[in-house]
Amino acid sequence: MGAGYRPEPAAEAVDRPALRRCVVNVDEFANSYWGSRALLTHAPDLPAPYDDLFSLPAADELLSRRGLRTPFLRIAKNGVVVGDSQFTGPGGVGADIPDQVRDDKVAALFADGHTVVLQALHRTWPPLVDFATQLSADAGHPVQINSYLTPPESRGFSAHYDVHDVFVLQVAGEKHWTVHEPVHPNPLRNQPWTDHSTAVAAAARDKAPVVDDVLRPGDALYVPRGFLHSAKALGGVSAHLTVGLHTLTRYLLVQELTNLAANEPDLRTALPLGFDPTDPAQLDQLLPHLKQLLINHLTAATAADLTPALRRRTWSTTRPEPIPPLAHAAATKSLTASTTVRRRANLRYHLTPGNPTTLQLSDRAITFPESTAQALTHLLDGQDHKVGDLPTLTPADQLTLVRRLLTEAVLITPTSQAETPLSQARPAREQP
Repeated sequence: MGAGYRPEPAAEAVDRPALRRCVVNVDEFANSYWGSRALLTHAPDLPAPYDDLFSLPAADELLSRRGLRTPFLRIAKNGVVVGDSQFTGPGGVGADIPDQVRDDKVAALFADGHTVVLQALHRTWPPLVDFATQLSADAGHPVQINSYLTPPESRGFSAHYDVHDVFVLQVAGEKHWTVHEPVHPNPLRNQPWTDHSTAVAAAARDKAPVVDDVLRPGDALYVPRGFLHSAKALGGVSAHLTVGLHTLTRYLLVQELTNLAANEPDLRTALPLGFDPTDPAQLDQLLPHLKQLLINHLTAATAADLTPALRRRTWSTTRPEPIPPLAHAAATKSLTASTTVRRRANLRYHLTPGNPTTLQLSDRAITFPESTAQALTHLLDGQDHKVGDLPTLTPADQLTLVRRLLTEAVLITPTSQAETPLSQARPAREQP
């Protein structure tokens, strides 16, 4: 297994260490490229190659020794996806689930020119679990990671666009990429490229590309959602990571603003008896008043009205830093005043001091005595803290509070994390 990439919680929104592995200048990227322009960055300009995150041996391990099932694998050739039954089967005694990946069948398809797509590597390959956790914290958008393994001189998918932004990180081999301007700018998740397939094909055929270049190991290509792209492996096997950022959009805010209209009694009023909503004439009579009610609602809405709904909708789309359950339980049991703890990286929360003090997480709210508010503020800042140094609490209350937060998986101990294989190495990175 490759060396691990440990998220750096103290730098979650400041240094952006994962994002800085994909672009040279984060500020320039944010101001000049994010969501609007493709960007190709070659390996010499970036801090380090990506072989600590993934590699061809890592792909072989996943395909042959990890018991992958079909949700985590797709296989395609020339844009046509292969049926699952062509590369799955039971795993033998004690593992007879029928949708397990068959390494021999995958090998035959790959030798026949098929592209192998390992999906959701942010959940199955530990270095990428941690990289995705950090990148999500850096970018503020949910992250998924797939890998495309392409035989020599093969094209897995024809020109298309994605409904999320993508970083392509070249891991092995060489691949020629062509990127074109959108035919449908800023597509939403329910606006796939197949809705515009004729325009996509015409643009890819007739228009000049904005990127037409070869990616080599360590290169990074940023493709905003909606930009058309296709790729072809060159002389050898190509492997790249597709790091998808599931962009939170202005339309998300619009949706939640209008959802708040359900709190307005006048907007919940029944339509007239016998009303036909498909009759334009009847709609014309109703729409002016309805529009004015909606405008009044939108004008009165505040950020404080909107944020609870946005927390419910967005926090569940990202996962915090993993915890090792057995080591974590042992660390919780052996807690002392000298134990060092910190908040899990990328844990989404909102702390409201008061009586009681409330800690809102993605799936629940936890209440604490008002006297713990200052200590909680310290513990949630992402830095390391010794239990015995927490302010305003007695030694017994310090232990009680931290043990509760460890039990709720809000905090972790560096000791428990150090016992996991991922902490044994961290990629060297130049600091600009």
